[in-house]
Amino acid sequence: MADAAHLAEATVRVDAGAPLGPIRRIWTSFGYDEINWTSMPTGKRHLKTIRAFAEQPYFVRSHYIFNSGIGWSLPHWGAGNVYHEDAAGRPFYDFGIADQVYDAVVQSGHRPLVEMAFTPRALVPEGAEQRFPFEPSPTQWSPYEAGLWAMPPKDYDKWGGLVRALVEHCVARYGATHVRGWLWELWNEPDIFYWRGTAEQFYTLYDVTAAAVKAALPDAAVGGPTTTGDLGPGRRGHEFLRGFLAHCARTNVPLDFVSFHTKGARYTPWRVYGPLGGPAPTQQSPSSLKMLREVRAALDAVAAHPKFRELPCIVDECDASVPAHWGIYDNANFAYRNTEYFPVFQCKLMKKLLDLDTRGAARVHQATTWSFYFEGERFFEGTRSLFTAQGIEKPVLNAYRMLSRLGEMRLAVESTGAWSLDRLDESEAGMAEEVDALATSGRDGVSVLAWRHADDQYAIAARDTAVTVRLERLRFSGSARVSHWRIDAAHSNSHTVWRALGAPQDPSERDLRTIEERQGLEQLEPDQTMTVRDGTLTLRIGLPLPSVSLLEVRPAAG
Repeated sequence: MADAAHLAEATVRVDAGAPLGPIRRIWTSFGYDEINWTSMPTGKRHLKTIRAFAEQPYFVRSHYIFNSGIGWSLPHWGAGNVYHEDAAGRPFYDFGIADQVYDAVVQSGHRPLVEMAFTPRALVPEGAEQRFPFEPSPTQWSPYEAGLWAMPPKDYDKWGGLVRALVEHCVARYGATHVRGWLWELWNEPDIFYWRGTAEQFYTLYDVTAAAVKAALPDAAVGGPTTTGDLGPGRRGHEFLRGFLAHCARTNVPLDFVSFHTKGARYTPWRVYGPLGGPAPTQQSPSSLKMLREVRAALDAVAAHPKFRELPCIVDECDASVPAHWGIYDNANFAYRNTEYFPVFQCKLMKKLLDLDTRGAARVHQATTWSFYFEGERFFEGTRSLFTAQGIEKPVLNAYRMLSRLGEMRLAVESTGAWSLDRLDESEAGMAEEVDALATSGRDGVSVLAWRHADDQYAIAARDTAVTVRLERLRFSGSARVSHWRIDAAHSNSHTVWRALGAPQDPSERDLRTIEERQGLEQLEPDQTMTVRDGTLTLRIGLPLPSVSLLEVRPAAG
């Protein structure tokens, strides 16, 4: 790739006669903290919106199914409120909220990835409140909400009974055939404050959990450990992952998949206190390089164990920045979540993760966007979500619409403007500007997803990159119909439309209709009929920074 500030031109060559094998649709997964929003009318509607375009069921993961509470989500909170004890200390279960949550997921055509967490109030160890520092305040309701839920359960047998009861209940409610397609995962990020025990205590809890899942449904898929990915000083996610894998290898405890996380940015400072709408004190952007390095390190840890290297690796929080529930009023650097920058970033990241898979023994099977929606927000709050609180589809959702339209077989692609994974160990903080593509073939023809992007949300380019897309060895000749879908500042972009209306926080019905009419995936231009000669077709497009195009080429009807 040229070292110029901006790419003036690039050539993308697609070899339609060189299939690389079936494409793994690693993007078909999303998750969120706020479990109780799942069964809200808005949550149910959004689940159906995603399923309407999804090429296959998405896995849906959420926190807090075992937490005690009132069954209502706030940022980074929620409660399934399943576990209880009578006066004699005997467990009993209330699956009412769990049923609402999993009914909503299943009835919308998706599949749960059940995160079995965290410790119910009745299983918090005796004396934990004395060991846990806590100052009551209006934002810290009680020691339990403040963090006692992260304590190891005081009775692992009762925990195992809870796990087994949930699996058995789901089998009875949804059928063994359906539940065999679910994933059962222990905890979340036990290497940080989500787990206030030792690594050895977690390993034991996993042993108990895996045994309970298998006792209820022997061919259910159970895994973990859902560690963080940060490789920086003082971070211990990869150390925890390696220790967990060594434990599983040594004890032969069931392990059907390995899960871990990656985040592209943790802004400094996270939150800025000042006038609303002010600029970020320091311009910062998510780093896809940071994410790729973290995923590579985790895959290498899995591949180090021959018995695990063929297991599915699930990056079930694969996110450009943290936290999910902070937005532009906390730090203006979260603005990218509202704009075309985010969907282009996601398309690029999915392709690079697929490329990373070709360089080692272990492979990514899911890359979960930890994004859904939040109740009680302003329009375009800038949180990590697929929808605004008012139900407007954000531009990032259209990235998943584009990805859903890709064919079944991945094709070989070369781009003169691509950033190569060979440079992954260079000291760059973020990926430089590139033009790259992901191409597939299917029953209807060939699809090419091409983008221009840099890991700098503040980068501006006065001119489009002139991109030549050359499709070779097509399996048909003659007339072809070409469809061109686009996400950029002017297309498939509800945020741009909202801003053009004056960024209203109380838009009129007419304004809402105007936004909704433009929120979906849009074509850059009407379909064109072109001629394929000797299996070759050349297309020329211009790509603004940032933008992504989906080109669909298929034989013309008749």
